[in-house]
Amino acid sequence: MEKEPLLMLPGPVPMPERVRMAMVRQAINHRGAEFGSVYTDCVRVLKETFGTKNELFVISGSGTASMEAAVANFGRGRDIACLVNGKFGERMYKIAQRYGTAHELSSEWGTPLNLVALEERLAEGADMVTLVHNETSAGIRNPAEKVGRLARKYDALFVMDGITSIGGDEVRADAWGADVVVVGSQKCLAAPAGLSAVSVSDRAWERLSSERPYYLDLAAYRKSAKAKIMETPYTPAVPLFLALREACLIIEEEGLGPRIARHRRNAESVRAAVKAWGLDLLPEIDGDHAYSNTVTAVKLPGNVNDSEFRGTVKKLGIEIAGGQDHLKGRIFRIGTMGATGAPEILATLAAVQHALRIHGHIPAGDGVSAACGVLG
Repeated sequence: MEKEPLLMLPGPVPMPERVRMAMVRQAINHRGAEFGSVYTDCVRVLKETFGTKNELFVISGSGTASMEAAVANFGRGRDIACLVNGKFGERMYKIAQRYGTAHELSSEWGTPLNLVALEERLAEGADMVTLVHNETSAGIRNPAEKVGRLARKYDALFVMDGITSIGGDEVRADAWGADVVVVGSQKCLAAPAGLSAVSVSDRAWERLSSERPYYLDLAAYRKSAKAKIMETPYTPAVPLFLALREACLIIEEEGLGPRIARHRRNAESVRAAVKAWGLDLLPEIDGDHAYSNTVTAVKLPGNVNDSEFRGTVKKLGIEIAGGQDHLKGRIFRIGTMGATGAPEILATLAAVQHALRIHGHIPAGDGVSAACGVLG
């Protein structure tokens, strides 16, 4: 591991050795029983992480592929209310613009969503709502359950991006009324990038568009999944499926409850360090919104140069993320997703604390000790 960078990003994340080694083997027949068993294992565990009994499919494509599949299959021609308080909410809105009449209900990145505007839009006829549950660009967790209740009140479909919460935080798709939910493989699941998964409710199937994309046609995925041997409609990225199956088995072995508790504890330790350093978190939270439990977004002191600061951390073998778009140079982000624990967290915080000090910010206190108080 000495020559390998420690990725403490909001994805991709370090992969357990078992996950990596699962890909080091000869090719298998993706129409055979072995692949069918692999796919079945993935779906079984993913359904638990989604909190769903709905049908679920794995797509050879990143999280954005499943985001587009969700909208393209069920949103064509619809009036779509898109909740936005970060980059990935914006991405969902841009996708929705291509398939329906999209309305951007925007808030400043990292600030609470405008749920009053959402209800007004629903009352005016919106029949689909999109939401990013965990907005990593700003480190904020959005109120999926409350959005789901509003969508159901007006009989609208609820599409939820759970890409950076599923497998690392509580997600209860069925209980929240989320009709179509997506996840990406390289986030909390700690698998390689390149796969995503989407679950679909019965309500959504009843509203399936007659004009669907070809590769992302979820009706085709449904038909293939129901075959005698579970399969995908088109050639899958088999090595990635093998790795995802191993990542899912690790989740099953750890237990979803303990896994979520670990992610929460890791995030709390980072927040404790930030407080000790005398820095501020980016998100503005209220009774409905909360800090993300998979990534922490921190305001960078005005006298600290972002690229130099993160460059110093990188020289110590650790990569953390900066801000995106208009937040570039203004924040830094520490991911706590996947298989990370106290060793990775403490190494990262020590590197960040050192970099802050040499680049002009003298921490008010010892963030590493504060984090130990949480992790210990």
